Amino acid sequence: MEEDLITKKELLQLTNISYGQLYRWKRKKLIPEEWFIRKATFTGQETFFPRDKILGRIDKIKNMKAGLSLDEIADQMSAHPIDINLSPKEALEQNIVSKTASRVFNEQYLQVKSLSFPDLLTIYMVDKALQTGTLSIEESQLISQTMKAYYPLLNGRNAELVMLRKYGMTSCLLQVLPGEIFIEQSTTIVVRLNVATYTEQLKIKLSELRRTSNANRE
Repeated sequence: MEEDLITKKELLQLTNISYGQLYRWKRKKLIPEEWFIRKATFTGQETFFPRDKILGRIDKIKNMKAGLSLDEIADQMSAHPIDINLSPKEALEQNIVSKTASRVFNEQYLQVKSLSFPDLLTIYMVDKALQTGTLSIEESQLISQTMKAYYPLLNGRNAELVMLRKYGMTSCLLQVLPGEIFIEQSTTIVVRLNVATYTEQLKIKLSELRRTSNANRE
C-alpha cells in the first residue's frame, strides 16, 4: 500500500508555517531528511512528505515550543540515548515499563540492579510489542536479545525492529533506515517497531518524570 503524501505547498498552507520555519526545523533535525521526498511532476520537481507523519510532527513541535528551545526539542526527538540510570523498582513505580516486559528482560539478564537508557528502551519496546497481542512471551525475548546485541551499533541512526514468522518459527532483525524489506509470501511480519519513535516517547516520559520530581522538591 502506497503511503499518502502531501505537497510542500499544501503542508505550509495547512499548518500555517513558513518555508523558513520548515527548513530551519529540518536543519535542527526536528524533521528527518528522508521525509523530504523529491518527485517528478508535470510542472517539474516537487517536494512531498508522508502526510500523517509530517502533520503529527509539526503539531508536536508547535506544542513543545511553548516550554522548550529548538535544541531541547531536537534532543528529545533524536535517536541518540540519554545518560540515565534507574533501578527496576523505580522504572515500575513511575510506570515507565510494565511488570510483564520488565520480567522478560530480567529473566534474560539476571535481575540487573540498574537500568540504562538502552535497557529502558528495550523493555519499553518489548512492552509495546506485547500490547499488540500478536506474539508470545517467548517471542518477545527475541526483541530483548536483538536490541541488547545490536542497539549499541546504531550510533544514533534510526532503525526499525522487525519480527518475522514462517511456519511457526520466529526471527527478529534490526534494520537501519531508510530501507525496504522484501520478504517471501510464506513469511509474515509479526511486528514492526520504529526505534526513533519509541526513543522519543521514552525521552518524553523521562523528561516529564524529571520535571514532576523537581516540582515536588520545590
